[in-house]
Formats: sequence, structure tokens, C-alpha cells
Amino acid sequence: MFILYQRDDCQLCDEALALLAQARFPAFDPVFIDGHPTLEPRYGARVPVLRDAAADRELDWPFDVAALAAFGQGNR
Repeated sequence: MFILYQRDDCQLCDEALALLAQARFPAFDPVFIDGHPTLEPRYGARVPVLRDAAADRELDWPFDVAALAAFGQGNR
């Protein structure tokens, strides 16, 4: 299961979403961290962050299509 941690009104998050679409990345759950008591302190300065919950690993911004492809292949 993939999760994209993001914020409202985040230009970098919008760029990450566009790259995910361009890379035809597998389905993911968007999670907005704004105001969340544990996620905002953990991810606030790092968003967008793509998390592979099954493999307990994360891909921090900046990433590109090649990095997304490699990250998506990592759990297969």
C-alpha cells in the first residue's frame, strides 16, 4: 500500500501528483498532514513524501519518474 503525504495548497505536492500520473504509478492513498498531531511534526518539512507501508520505506521529494519507477518496483 502506497501513501502520499502532502499538504493543502502545496506546489511541490501538485508537482509530485503530476509525476505520479506521468509515471503511471500504482494506486496510492493521499493523506493530508495539515493539523494531524503526529503526521505534521514528522512530515511537515519533508512533504511530499511517498511511503510504501508494506515495505516500511519512504521516498522523499525531490523525485522524478525514474525514481518513482524504481520505488514502485521495490515491493514486487
